[in-house]
Amino acid sequence: MYYDLNIPYTSASEIPRTLSFLNTLGYTTVALSTTLTGKLPSQLPTPPTLPADDKLTLLTRCTLVLSDPSQNHRLASLSTLYSLLALRPTSEKLLLQACSSLECDLISLDFSQRLPFQLKHKTVGAALLRGLSFEICYGASITDVRARQNLLQNAASLIRATRGGRGIIVSSEARQALALRAPNDVINLAVLWGLGQEAARDAVAGRCRVLMRQAEMRRRAFKGVVEVIDDGVGEEEKAEREKKRKASEQGGGTGKKGKQGGNAQVGGGEAGQKLSKKERRAQAQTAKTAVATGS
Repeated sequence: MYYDLNIPYTSASEIPRTLSFLNTLGYTTVALSTTLTGKLPSQLPTPPTLPADDKLTLLTRCTLVLSDPSQNHRLASLSTLYSLLALRPTSEKLLLQACSSLECDLISLDFSQRLPFQLKHKTVGAALLRGLSFEICYGASITDVRARQNLLQNAASLIRATRGGRGIIVSSEARQALALRAPNDVINLAVLWGLGQEAARDAVAGRCRVLMRQAEMRRRAFKGVVEVIDDGVGEEEKAEREKKRKASEQGGGTGKKGKQGGNAQVGGGEAGQKLSKKERRAQAQTAKTAVATGS
């Protein structure tokens, strides 16, 4: 199973053609991305309507560009609307904030441009400890030579900062079908950037699957620990179960006392029939004395 978790939603007429080509290339799961920049409006934009496709698993994704540290990001509201939430910081301070405290699923830097900061292992490692992933997008480098050079340099820097490519996924961010590449071609590109063969394959398969599960858990659970589920039981049945439970607790307490009382009585009767150790020793001593006297 191969994943492309960053397909920009350009237009309703272009998306079906892109999805059909992705299916032909061998992808199984695709995320349609919406990019938000600047101050968010009071009414958050809703995800686009996913087209009907029985061959691909389609997800919605929001890529939020961080440009102001004081901006109210409203990440919790965005997480409830979209399947994936990615942050794109534009400065080192915002990158540190995203890696250490902001709630998201993915950190996606624009590697087609020269980064105004260095990727440090301490900053990147903080995000990896929180279970976040980093994304490398290759779409812009297909037709732009300068973007390709920046991508090679930035990807190598990220791989060094993650100590061999831990937590990295590779997506296309292709606005046209011609910029897409097959999974095996993407793996070869990742190896060219500096990833190992297994890590490169994991970047378009296994790591993406882990990312999706973590994103789903983050939406459905409280801090990823307690999950609220519906057991499918109606209200009437729940009330009946609660009534039976209370009745069993009340009846069980009385029965336990009665049982304990009965056991005490039986125990007393048995104690009257059986002799204690002291009494048995006394009887044995009396028998020995009688035998000695008789002899």
